[in-house]
Amino acid sequence: MGSIDTSTRAESGSDPIPTPNSTANGHHAGNGSVHPPAVESTGATAENEPFRKRKGSGVLPLEVGTRVMCRWRDGKYHPVKVIERRKLPCGGANDYEYYVHYTEFNRRLDEWVKLEQLDLNSVETVVDEKVEDKVTSLKMTRHQKRKIDETHVEGHEELDAASLREHEEFTKVKNIATIELGRYEIETWYFSPFPPEYNDCSKLFFCEFCLNFMKRKEQLQRHMRKCDLKHPPGDEIYRSGTLSMFEVDGKKNKVYGQNLCYLAKLFLDHKTLYYDVDLFLFYVLCECDDRGCHMVGYFSKEKHSEESYNLACILTLPPYQRKGYGKFLIAFSYELSKKEGKVGTPERPLSDLGMLSYRGYWTRVLLDILKKHKGNISIKELSDMTAIKAEDILSTLQGLELIQYRKGQHVICADPKVLDRLLKAAGRGGLDVDVSKLIWTPYKEQN
Repeated sequence: MGSIDTSTRAESGSDPIPTPNSTANGHHAGNGSVHPPAVESTGATAENEPFRKRKGSGVLPLEVGTRVMCRWRDGKYHPVKVIERRKLPCGGANDYEYYVHYTEFNRRLDEWVKLEQLDLNSVETVVDEKVEDKVTSLKMTRHQKRKIDETHVEGHEELDAASLREHEEFTKVKNIATIELGRYEIETWYFSPFPPEYNDCSKLFFCEFCLNFMKRKEQLQRHMRKCDLKHPPGDEIYRSGTLSMFEVDGKKNKVYGQNLCYLAKLFLDHKTLYYDVDLFLFYVLCECDDRGCHMVGYFSKEKHSEESYNLACILTLPPYQRKGYGKFLIAFSYELSKKEGKVGTPERPLSDLGMLSYRGYWTRVLLDILKKHKGNISIKELSDMTAIKAEDILSTLQGLELIQYRKGQHVICADPKVLDRLLKAAGRGGLDVDVSKLIWTPYKEQN
């Protein structure tokens, strides 16, 4: 059963909230669905591609680092790089399967493929990576190097080049392919550092209430007959219709907090500092029915943040994406900040997708206030009303071109027609948080 008694790691850092282009499935067990990637392969090589030589179809097995075209689930061929290989049991000398990265797309699509999915006539391999890197480095301009660095560190802006290479090497192969959680079987996206005894598992079975994880379905069935929980441990602080939010103290529920981090890491690719779960509060959002409260997502926050962070990690599980839950979680984090009488901001650095999600939330909230407000309003007043940090308000309004600098101060210029146009472009705000249903005491007052 998945639980550990050592002081392990809770993740800190803002999660890219999955977008409609997310391709990993969350589906009812045994009933999969596939979303093809948004970009089709053209088969063209990058302008700054290192020196390579054709390897041809006669040389097997393929080496790690080989680039080749691979048939994906959409039936089309896309360029990939071989990340790892493993010998097939009961196979011949050249019978391998290959773990590949689709170079056009996010690492969440990395997967093991069979030889017949690869177009061996398109095989290219690096001549000598060390020599190649040196020669390529000499040929590239500083601008070209910077462009490549920017491409490689998306979502890892806090890492230097050496740390990024270490992270990618350590997490390059997805260790768990699928999980079963409640009535869903979910394809995972990334590596998660489960204890060593789970190294031989490609699928894990989670109890959806206590989040203990097991290797076999039979173990889960036995566990479910004994597990008393029908909701996350901790206090229910919000109930509106079928939606509930539970606050879980990492110190009081250490195993649950650790298991939640293991689960979340399967869908988060960022590497940040790790902390003891004792320092965190976890806010777990659930859909409730007569069988219990089923987790759809969560966010975490530090109990005491000197930087005014009101959110550390955030995740909506794949089966529940595109239903407005991510926006709800962001809004909920700000409602807690209002209750605390503080301004808040998500922990930095934000990934590109994370910033996009927050920028969308800030835009909708600020435009809504500006549209209804009569007369002048200052950034500080907006911050007091929304609990959004003044710097986030300023950058958002500047991005919308709604602010000017006059006579030593920032002035908000809000033409009603412009506000209407921007609000329409901002789209829907997701599910609303009914503040009257929030029953919560800030952590500092519980001691």
